[in-house]
Formats: sequence, C-alpha cells, structure tokens
Amino acid sequence: MTGFLKGTALVLGVVLLQTSVLPQYLLSLYKPDLLLILMVFLALRAPVSTSLPAAYGLGLLKDCLSGLYLGLNAFSFLLVYLVLKTLSDRLYVQNALLLVLTVSLSTFATMLINALLLSIFSEAAGIFSSLMAALIPHLLVNAFVASLVAALPEFGRPRTAK
Repeated sequence: MTGFLKGTALVLGVVLLQTSVLPQYLLSLYKPDLLLILMVFLALRAPVSTSLPAAYGLGLLKDCLSGLYLGLNAFSFLLVYLVLKTLSDRLYVQNALLLVLTVSLSTFATMLINALLLSIFSEAAGIFSSLMAALIPHLLVNAFVASLVAALPEFGRPRTAK
C-alpha cells in the first residue's frame, strides 16, 4: 500500500511540475515530457503487473491534460512500453546512458506514432511537418532531463523483483 501511495505522490508531483511550474519558465517547445520519462523508467525497472497499467494510465493522463485526442498518447505510450519491456530483460538497466538512449528513442517513437495516427485520422493539414519540426528540441530536452534522472540516487538501486 505504501508503494501505491508513493507512486501516486510521484505521478501527482510530476503532473504538477509539468503542467504548473514548467510552463511558467520554459517555452512550450522546450518543455520536457516528464510522463514519458517516468513511463520509460517504469518499463526498464518495474514489474509488468504494475508498470503496464501505469504506462497506459500515464498516456491517458497526458491525453486528458493536453486536450488532444483522447487515447492518442495512451496508445503510443503502450506501444513504446511493450517494446521497451521486451528488451529490458536483456539489458543492464542500471546504466545511465541506457536511460538517456531509451528516453531519446521513446521520444522519437512516440512522436512518430502520434504523427502517423494524426495524419491517418485527422483532417488538419500540416500536422506531420509541425510535429517533426518540434522533434529535435523535444528529443534533446527529454534526453537532458533523463540524464538528470539517472543522476538521482534512486536510479542506482537494484531493480524491483518480478
């Protein structure tokens, strides 16, 4: 029960930081996607029984807070999570460089999946070009924040048992 409360407090803190604090100081192009970084961390370090619903829930929470299509980020988070989870058993997940690399690849994959789904199901023009123009700054900011997460003492602890 205390693990659930700690996880809920962490998600609440991340949401407050991403929606209230960071928009005051950063341009929208340079805001990190803290929910995606948390999902990648869970995919690499947490058991499937807790991290699978959390990955979908984090994507759904991002959809609710962003005001875009409901389920878009939930679907892309779930796809990226499933790929990461299949690879995480074969990787040394306590490596800081691996976290930065997986966050970067997950950012790219999530934006690509979102662009593909929006181009298929949306009538708006210019979606793909606007998302791809924001890809490089978003990817660099997420990689930088992932390197800060890897420097936290929690990252060095052994992975949760399955």
